[in-house]
Amino acid sequence: NAVLGQKLAIVTSRPQTTRNRIMGIKNLPRAQVVFLDTPGIHKPLHGLGSHMVKEARQAIHDVDAVLYMVEPKPPGGEDLSILRTLEQEKKPVVLIVNKLDTVKKPELLPVMQAYGEAFDFHDIVPVSARKKDGLEAVLEVILGLLPEGPRMFPEDMITDSAERFIVAEIVREKAMAATSKEVPHAVAVEVKKWEENKKLIRISVDIYVEKDGQKGIIIGKRGLMLKEIGSLARRDIERMLGTEVFLELFVKVVPDWRRKKSVLTDLGYR
Repeated sequence: NAVLGQKLAIVTSRPQTTRNRIMGIKNLPRAQVVFLDTPGIHKPLHGLGSHMVKEARQAIHDVDAVLYMVEPKPPGGEDLSILRTLEQEKKPVVLIVNKLDTVKKPELLPVMQAYGEAFDFHDIVPVSARKKDGLEAVLEVILGLLPEGPRMFPEDMITDSAERFIVAEIVREKAMAATSKEVPHAVAVEVKKWEENKKLIRISVDIYVEKDGQKGIIIGKRGLMLKEIGSLARRDIERMLGTEVFLELFVKVVPDWRRKKSVLTDLGYR
């Protein structure tokens, strides 16, 4: 998002927020860089988790280089497991240590050293995506790893994701950020209706959860939680589409949807 200057991938404090591979295209005078934002590699517990890991592994196989982004703390067991997976792919891996603005330099150096001892990175670059600090350095490292060739996409193109997909992701982001415990990961979102006229776009969205209790949490007392989710989502959607939006949200229970192949397919998790 920071490199492209536009929000394409949703961001929350929860692990496994990203569920699909998302493409972002950065056009520069001397290059075109195509980013693939992927789900994290983890041990899947259901069909959705298996889809996410498959998306990540396929992306790693397809790219010229891998950017592995971490927070400024020493590598844990999950990090080391992912690095072992990356080692098998034989691709150059650049470590991006994000949130540079949250730590002092003496705290950062041991983190970089610990990662450097754990894996043979092509380079290690500290950044603050929030403050857009260090992003130019990342791009320079990437440009040194890309093969020469024609641009793969038109210069005015920044993603191959449909607007409906991005709208659904924005609603899911707000629902995940507003809830806690098991609820965020039990949320799925689908755009059901999209009607455009000269004044505004009417969008109807279904939010799926697995239990009645989760539905109650999403709706909130007197519907206030759902209203807040809708208000925050509409603001981002209007900014993206550049027009007024009328957004309707409906919450529905689909028991155990993360384990049902037919439901996962309908939601685009193939």
